[in-house]
Amino acid sequence: MNAKRVDKIATGVINVIAGIIVLILAGLLGYILVRGVPHISWHFLTSPAKAFQAGGGIGIQLFNSFYLLVLAMLISVPISLGAGIYLSEYAGKGRIVEIVRTAIEILSSLPSVVVGLFGFLLFVIQFKFGFSIISGALALTMFNLPLLTRSIEDSLEQVAFSQREAGLSLGLSRWETVIHVVIPEALPGIISGMILGAGRVFGEAAALIYTAGQSAPALNFADWNPFDIQSPLSPMRPAETLAVHIWKINAEGIQPDAAAVSAGASAVLIIVVLLFNFLARRVGTFIYRKMTAA
Repeated sequence: MNAKRVDKIATGVINVIAGIIVLILAGLLGYILVRGVPHISWHFLTSPAKAFQAGGGIGIQLFNSFYLLVLAMLISVPISLGAGIYLSEYAGKGRIVEIVRTAIEILSSLPSVVVGLFGFLLFVIQFKFGFSIISGALALTMFNLPLLTRSIEDSLEQVAFSQREAGLSLGLSRWETVIHVVIPEALPGIISGMILGAGRVFGEAAALIYTAGQSAPALNFADWNPFDIQSPLSPMRPAETLAVHIWKINAEGIQPDAAAVSAGASAVLIIVVLLFNFLARRVGTFIYRKMTAA
């Protein structure tokens, strides 16, 4: 068998495998969206959930998901950005650095339920935060931090070394070179990694069951005092998120229309995660073109 035929066979096998993966993904997304989209309405997106009655919505759960996401990203982004810059620009090579990188790899591969149990023992019990938004946000930070740090480090390392040399040759200090040359060049990749990480955090459930809790008390959206437990902005209140709500109504089965609510909530969750993925590509491409005039 000659080389050309082998190449054609190998290419065909790869195309078949890629096609199977695409079909599986399309079938999964299509099944969820076809079942769930008909149940989505403005009332469904804004009304509170009901435990023993039909006609409930996901308004509070959807708000909790976005609020937890914002808090988790506010905590994890500065830490991961600093860690990524250190590992890429200052750490160099050595045993300690390799241990740190290995620890990041191990943390990024931990199951989310393990992170949730750790958050339960540390934040809920030890720090006495209870089942609250702040406990969930800290658990999500630990869940997101390793992947976000690695994403930022990879984006910074993709910047050509000549860019750093050019900045240093112009009289910039090493820190000024990183801030004014390296980070702007790597910014599209950094932002894409952040948005993809946000999508991953938004759909997380296991880590939040043990930290943010499984209840969604009624909120007073006219009260924006973060120190009031009924305020939507209170970080110390329990907060059932959309993903936890989907798990809960399927596990309990006490709602008359549990199947419809579950299908609609799943469709909303999938749509939001897909929007995060499309947004990552669009924003990354837009910023790259703006900063490189491409």
